Amino acid sequence: MKRPKSKKPRKQRKFLYNAPLHLRRKMISAHLSKELREKYKRRSFPLRTGDEVKVMRGEFKGVVGKVVKIDTKKYKVYVDTVKKKRSVGTEYLVPISPSNLMIIKLNLEDKYRIKMLERGKSGSS
Repeated sequence: MKRPKSKKPRKQRKFLYNAPLHLRRKMISAHLSKELREKYKRRSFPLRTGDEVKVMRGEFKGVVGKVVKIDTKKYKVYVDTVKKKRSVGTEYLVPISPSNLMIIKLNLEDKYRIKMLERGKSGSS
């Protein structure tokens, strides 16, 4: 299955709901900070657990934390510092849309992820 070619919102929405997992992972991406953007010569990058992100919009604007979990089914990201309290007193992680996040520090433990970053750098020299 390829990316949607239609401009119709209905068809784009349908594609999002029925997208396969390997494309869903790519769609959960966020903008890079200015320093990372200059370093890697790219605007955005897919999110991964361990990345340090900053919330740019919404109730938790300005909060910095690490990505704990990524929900590919709902297209949401969970950050360790973004929590709310229930009436019982227990805390829970609040799901955030990846479009409202900015990557500050990348998790570079994976050698394939480093290769992905370098691929963009060499192409636009």
